[in-house]
Amino acid sequence: MRTALVIGTGLIGTSAALALGARGVQVYLEDHDQAQALTAAALGAGTAEQPPGPVDLAVVAVPPAHVASALADAIRRGAARGYIDVASVKGGPRRELEAMGCDLSAYLGTHPMAGKERSGPLAATADLFEGRPWVLTPAPGGDTEVLNLALELVALCRAVPVVMDADAHDRAVALVSHTPQLLSSLVAARLKGADETAVRLCGQGIRDVTRIAASDPAMWIDILSANPGPVADVLAEIAADLDETVRSLRALESADEEKRGGGATGIEDVLRRGNAGRERVPGKHGAAPAAYEIVAVYIGDQPGELARIFADAGRAGVNIEDVRIEHATGQQAGFIQLMVEPKAVPGLTAELRERGWSIRQ
Repeated sequence: MRTALVIGTGLIGTSAALALGARGVQVYLEDHDQAQALTAAALGAGTAEQPPGPVDLAVVAVPPAHVASALADAIRRGAARGYIDVASVKGGPRRELEAMGCDLSAYLGTHPMAGKERSGPLAATADLFEGRPWVLTPAPGGDTEVLNLALELVALCRAVPVVMDADAHDRAVALVSHTPQLLSSLVAARLKGADETAVRLCGQGIRDVTRIAASDPAMWIDILSANPGPVADVLAEIAADLDETVRSLRALESADEEKRGGGATGIEDVLRRGNAGRERVPGKHGAAPAAYEIVAVYIGDQPGELARIFADAGRAGVNIEDVRIEHATGQQAGFIQLMVEPKAVPGLTAELRERGWSIRQ
């Protein structure tokens, strides 16, 4: 691939343009908002000038509601040899294009499973897709050359290609992406009118659950409007579980021992099913999830402390598999949770204590 046209210079489009440009591809940028295209160009994502002729690949990176019209326009003017989109839903846009009578032999639907809570070109980075799944949804009759161009794009962005049926993809993202966004927002919404004293008690658990609730509502209205059925199906199943969980909790309030026992059984069931589901979430590098142990270390909120603790862990010969920071309420300090292999815990704990770190038991 020597040339590419990126149509839509938001987070995903600009990130793809930055990645392609860094690997020698001449990238042309197009957006209905010229100022946004110029911003992306100023960041080094490419040029906002029109390409002199058809490019190798056009990447349509606009909101789902506008994907079909943007693709139809690009195909009609012969902008490229091949066309892909990067929208988070795949079945709907293809059916719209078919209804428009477009020749789809040179089109392939794709979806990079990457993003941020922030949107727009200023949030873009060339490494956004590195190591992330990038779904390709080829359809019967599609051009092999376009599939090869899409695979080359994925490789240049250092993502991992995953081939799926379009409708299967939409059901999958409803479960693993779209529904979690709504649930995070629903939990965070409970905080809006909560008493200030309660909010001050927020810890790492509520931060984890509500992190993605900071996402742009306008962007998510576009996404959910394009995939409402599958998301509603998942939410209906969750609603049934919630109803049963509420009944179980009410039973735990009963003076009747048998009812309390039934309530405890109901709660245990949902917790154990949650354990089983969580165990299926891929672990490091997409491998089977591993069981790590946590070494929690008290750390001050000042420059250099993180670098120092990582260096001390390195001196102990321990690889940090994952890390979280739990901030202390009202203090310039907190706990850093170092997740390591169980066999590494004694050596790491001894080394850190010897170097003056305070370990939480």
